[in-house]
Amino acid sequence: MPRNSTLEGPLDRRQFLQSSLAAAGAVVLGSVPALGAPAKRTAVDQVTLGKTGLKLSRLGMGTGSNSGQVQFELGREGFQSLVQYAYDQGITWFDCSETYKTFEWMGPALKALPREKVFLQSKIPGQPEDILKAIDHHRQVYQTDYIDSLLVHCMVKTGWTDSWKRILDGYETAKDKGWIRSKGVSCHSLPALRTATASPWVEVHLVRVNPQGKRIDGEEESVWNDNVNQVGPVAAQLKEMRAKGRGIIGMKILGNGEFLRPEDREKSIRYAMSRTDIDAVVMGFKSRAEIDEAIQRMNRALVDA
Repeated sequence: MPRNSTLEGPLDRRQFLQSSLAAAGAVVLGSVPALGAPAKRTAVDQVTLGKTGLKLSRLGMGTGSNSGQVQFELGREGFQSLVQYAYDQGITWFDCSETYKTFEWMGPALKALPREKVFLQSKIPGQPEDILKAIDHHRQVYQTDYIDSLLVHCMVKTGWTDSWKRILDGYETAKDKGWIRSKGVSCHSLPALRTATASPWVEVHLVRVNPQGKRIDGEEESVWNDNVNQVGPVAAQLKEMRAKGRGIIGMKILGNGEFLRPEDREKSIRYAMSRTDIDAVVMGFKSRAEIDEAIQRMNRALVDA
């Protein structure tokens, strides 16, 4: 077919100019997506974690529901298959801990994935006598040279940064060695959360968030504080963290797995996706259907946010 032709015959100069102007008008009027239009946000977008510069998917897979018992009951092969399925759907980050029953299973699961595309977060409980040895143990278990985000785990006391200084210094040393890429904390009380927000040591916050106030931080220095009146104070800390450029990950989005009604899951996911101060969220899954549902709900919420 000759250049600049239609099925009816060659285009003359006037027809060519008319068709070109029509195409340009289509862009202006919106029938063709305009350049620079905001991209549609999804659950599996790669987002930046605060000022760390690290990338992770907006949705992460938790491996420690009820200390990992939920995922442990899948069996080793079932667990690894679920990790692979999550990755295949676009979930590139996984939340782990030495305290989870799945701790020893994560290394083999990671082997099947391209390490450079995975964001791995882990946690060390208590105050090991040799903190560097404890951190190195995580690298060996996960069969990796580095951990993307390593947290001190489950802080509940106000002023915890003072009594944990030796551990925090150890994390700094590990980061200098390249063993970890960022450091942070998971908190389980408002006093601990306020201390974390005030501390310049913290780069990443793992924060319990849902609008129903289920299993989120309260004033009592207790691991399972369940004061439903503390949604506002937690939100205030999130805003302050964001103002300081911290990386913020929301957890307990599904109320520790207690949101059995779809409307509760919908409400909580929509709340988290409406908050511009939360970079990413983590949810514990035990089936492919739960992963699919979470992605679908997050995608809808992001469109409406």
